[in-house]
Amino acid sequence: MFDMIYSQVRRYRKRYRTSDPFELLDLLGVVVVFSGEYSRDGLRGYCVIINRIKYVVINRNLPEEEQRVVAAHELAHLILHKARLTARAMPDFDVCNVTGRLEQEANFFAADFLIDDADVLDLVQAHGADFFAVAKELLVPAPFLAFKLYSMVRRGYNMRLPVDLDSTFLKGDR
Repeated sequence: MFDMIYSQVRRYRKRYRTSDPFELLDLLGVVVVFSGEYSRDGLRGYCVIINRIKYVVINRNLPEEEQRVVAAHELAHLILHKARLTARAMPDFDVCNVTGRLEQEANFFAADFLIDDADVLDLVQAHGADFFAVAKELLVPAPFLAFKLYSMVRRGYNMRLPVDLDSTFLKGDR
């Protein structure tokens, strides 16, 4: 799984020359809608394909950094799980849990898409492997950084994982 997802990330980053999820969504012709209908602790975002038009809806009440993570996560669903999206929307509060394979795949894709391996290695060295300082520097939630580190470990890097993988970080407080 990790090699397939990482190779997909590399292919998209190379072909479209971007690691900005909003730019790639635009290049892929995805309609992105920022909705104010959800509270900051509510629905983060979802994606759906209707009449062959791809949509991503993102909660506008989230901080910009979190909107970027949600955009990359939904982008991953559009790339990795396209067949499932034509039947129904994939809101993160329905399938975003640690045991959900689709949510884990989307988080691995998003983490590898947004964060370069070299940046992680440089920051780990600069911050003395302080996991939370690295996450803050990368402008990502700490649980999201865990997906990047896990991906790097699975691809052969020698790193310790300071936290367990938790796909529920996109759910918000309920």
